[in-house]
Order: sequence, then C-alpha cells, then structure tokens
Amino acid sequence: MPFLSAMGYLASGSLLHWAVAVLDILIVAYVIYRVLMFIRGTRAVALINGLILVFAASFVATRLHLAATSWLLHDMAVALVVALPIVFQPELRRALEQVGRARFFSRHLAEEGPQSVTAVVTELKRAAGVLSRNRIGALIVLERATGLTDIAETGIKIDGLVSSEFLINIFVPNTPLHDGAVIVRGSRVLAAACFLPLAEAQPLAADVGGRHRAAIGITERTDAVGLVVSEETGSISLASAGKLIRGIDMDTLGEMLENFLQPPPPLSKAVRIRGAAGG
Repeated sequence: MPFLSAMGYLASGSLLHWAVAVLDILIVAYVIYRVLMFIRGTRAVALINGLILVFAASFVATRLHLAATSWLLHDMAVALVVALPIVFQPELRRALEQVGRARFFSRHLAEEGPQSVTAVVTELKRAAGVLSRNRIGALIVLERATGLTDIAETGIKIDGLVSSEFLINIFVPNTPLHDGAVIVRGSRVLAAACFLPLAEAQPLAADVGGRHRAAIGITERTDAVGLVVSEETGSISLASAGKLIRGIDMDTLGEMLENFLQPPPPLSKAVRIRGAAGG
C-alpha cells in the first residue's frame, strides 16, 4: 500500500515539483552563502549587523504597538535601505569586478585556525625593536573583529607567516613594499604597501607624521590596532580607537599587544598607558 501511494505521488508529478522546489532553495542558499563568504572579513559585516538590529527593533516595536518608536524605526529602516548602494559602494564595486573576472564563486580566504598570541606578539616586539634602533619607519595594522580585506586589497597581497625577519625586510628603505602599511590577520601577513585613511576626528600635534595619522585614521573607522615606528626618532607608538599612544617601551608594548590580540578582544580591559595621547 505505501508503495502504491508513493507511485501515485510520483505519477502525479508532485514529487517532481518537490524536487524542483528543493533545488531552487539550495541554489538560493548557496548564493547567500557565497555572498556571506564574500563580505566576510570586510567592514560590511558590521554595517549588516547594524541593519539587522534596526529591523529587529522595528519588528519588536510594531508587535508591542509602540507607535512613535515604530514610526521612527520604520522611517530609519527605509532610509537605510535607500542608502545601501552608497554605504556598500566599495563592496559592490569589488563584487562587480570579481564577477567580471569570473572570480565571484572562487574560494574565499580560508579562515585561520587558533593562533598563538604570544608567538605573534614576540615577533612583533622583535621587529619593532630592530626597526626602532635603526630608525626605520614602519606601520603595521593588526586586524581584530572588523575585517580589513578591503584595505588589504589596496596593497600587494602577501599571505605570509608573521616573523620579525619578514617584517623588517618589508620596511627596509628603498624596497618595493616599504612605503605603506602592512595588514596582519592572526599569524598571517595579508598584504603590504596598503593605503590607509588619514585621521579626521581630531586635531593632531604638528610633529605627528603621515604614518601616525594613517594609524589613527584606520582605528577611527575599525577596531584594528596600529603599530607605528617613527622614522625620525625611532619611537614606538600604538593607535587604538582613534587614540595615539606614543613613547612605548618594549615591556609595555608586549603587554598592550597581548591585551589587544586576545580572542575576543578585551575592549573593556584597562591598559596601562605610557606617553601622551593624541600628541
């Protein structure tokens, strides 16, 4: 009897319709997955999280019959939807470029496994120490929760293991990659010679150079950490949350980097600061 029922279901064409519907759902799911993989590691993730929060709050306000709040959030959501092409302009442009090069469905950068924070910090300290003693200017941006893939694409892709020798060689003067920023994700160097946005939110002292301004600029827009070595004085600075911490010694540098790079980033931890901020 069940066999006859199954044969009747198949003969009626319902099973074929069901299979087509499943195939349709799988195609849409795959496209959504590839889009998520495409934007992963970029600042678009934080923007999407904000949009989801606004729409969720609007839904809750509607269900609770909060008329004024619902009206405000609804209009805000509509404005955000209209503004999406502007907000996501860099990501949309990059997507269209990759579609044109038939790379949209290529494999995304593989997610890193668990990293030894201590080992990475040790290599960064060694590199900073050598660069500081020789007064070689350097700018290293350490990615945290906010992805920097779009920033990395402004430079030369490397994808090499973080080591002090590697970083020192990159910043040796008159070499092809010394001018610009190095982007570090976990224990990998993503790219070198990258362009960063300059600081905008605050007036800076006259002696703050281009590397320091760029480090402040990227940390104003993301939760990254900028490690800067001054070419003029050899002093070591760290930028975080749009603030510049100057004149850091090696022990303090290691302590601060350990705190910043612990997963998840301990944003609420108090960090001992030496030197003046912002100047």
